[in-house]
Amino acid sequence: MRLPKIISHLALSLPSPLLSTMAWQCSATSNTGLVDNLKHAGLISSPRVEQAMKAVDRGKYVELDPYEDSPQPIGYGATISAPHMHASALQYLEPFLREGDHALDVGSGSGYLVSCMARLVGTTGKVVGIDHIPELVEMGRRNIQGDDPSVFSYAELVVGDGRLGYVAEAPYAAIHVGAAAYPIPDQLIDQLKSPGRMIIPVGKPHGRQELMQIDKDEEGNVHYKELMGVMFVPLTDKHKQV
Repeated sequence: MRLPKIISHLALSLPSPLLSTMAWQCSATSNTGLVDNLKHAGLISSPRVEQAMKAVDRGKYVELDPYEDSPQPIGYGATISAPHMHASALQYLEPFLREGDHALDVGSGSGYLVSCMARLVGTTGKVVGIDHIPELVEMGRRNIQGDDPSVFSYAELVVGDGRLGYVAEAPYAAIHVGAAAYPIPDQLIDQLKSPGRMIIPVGKPHGRQELMQIDKDEEGNVHYKELMGVMFVPLTDKHKQV
């Protein structure tokens, strides 16, 4: 990994055992109930994030237990993250998901987070979801089509290696990575806007992983901050995943 200009002090914003205790109590029987529980647990504080997550019914993107606050398999060695992780990621990225912003979702899978991010950047923004499994990209497209096809006017799903980002729509004010990277791909940092923010799990498979907040300031300096301990599938190539 290329050395950044500035590395900020690493600090935990919330102890992961506390997050886990709150998060796993957020399951519900409806999408509205799930989002309300996430809000009551303190995982959602932004009205914009609340509105976006209520506008995108998770039940249209997950077949099995969509309102259970746990990760669910979606096929091809991939999972959709637990709702509390999506809520946390959107909350951290919200200041950089404004009307007109460009955003990238690496490992877009079911298309759920692309839809949520699209609600936040609005019709003048652009969200790109990238996944290296063509079948998952097609699944994501079907899910968005079945939910709200108008999203495709300001969002797209593409097949590609997410570790390389997607140069065509860069730079991105917000980047979300839904799998654990080791090391952090330089290409994603390069495609981050100044200012911009990336949320990415970092660590080896079956080893310690941390959810990292990576900020690039207006001068292009890069700052790293540990947010919480997590467990994600690895950010790898197609042949190792399936």
